[in-house]
Amino acid sequence: MASLRTAKKELRRHITHTLSRVSEQSIQSQSHAAKDTLFSLPEYQSAKRISVYLSMPQGELSTRSIVTEALRNGREVYVPYIHNIAQPNKESPASAMDMVALHSQEDFEGLQSDPWGIPTPDEHSISHRKCCLGQQRPEQKGADRSEEKSETLEIVIMPGMAFDQKLDRLGHGKGYYDRFLAQYQRSLENNPRPGNQMPFLVGLALEEQILPEGQGVPTNASDWRLDALIAGHQPVRRR
Repeated sequence: MASLRTAKKELRRHITHTLSRVSEQSIQSQSHAAKDTLFSLPEYQSAKRISVYLSMPQGELSTRSIVTEALRNGREVYVPYIHNIAQPNKESPASAMDMVALHSQEDFEGLQSDPWGIPTPDEHSISHRKCCLGQQRPEQKGADRSEEKSETLEIVIMPGMAFDQKLDRLGHGKGYYDRFLAQYQRSLENNPRPGNQMPFLVGLALEEQILPEGQGVPTNASDWRLDALIAGHQPVRRR
């Protein structure tokens, strides 16, 4: 386990150095091309409810235009929300991620940035948003949640630090997406409904984040493999 953590840490350090040399012009060009590729996927075209990460101000493919066009075209758009766990145990992290719905373009534009510059829903707005896991959150104790229900997703668009040719993904090290997907899978198993299935997992990347043939992302059983990977101007990769 220690060697796996070390390998992931070293790869993150290498990719961080690589990304520091990518120009803003290149990021904008690759973001536009990746958006067009995403919108051409039949899985995206048939989806009504999608999840999209909200991008950092630099060093990452921008998703702003993806969110804007998805909302304009009438899709329900869900974005990550990190919340504290009420009673974490020693083996569990103190925070977790859910996906919560945006109400509109105005709502999206009004999101405030977190310490990393990522637009984030305000905690006081969460009780008024649809969410995927429907977890009780500490800041909402005592709130009226009678109308809340868990929502299913058709596509989850994911960020990452590095990706390989097998569509394995290296995240930023917090494990939020892997834990979210594991819990999402358990919720489907515990509450089976006709037509419910795991969402189609799409990774978005800059071309500089793709490892060369023969080099793989270090993973274990808890790491989720993507269904598709879109990197800049490159053709989509599929499992």
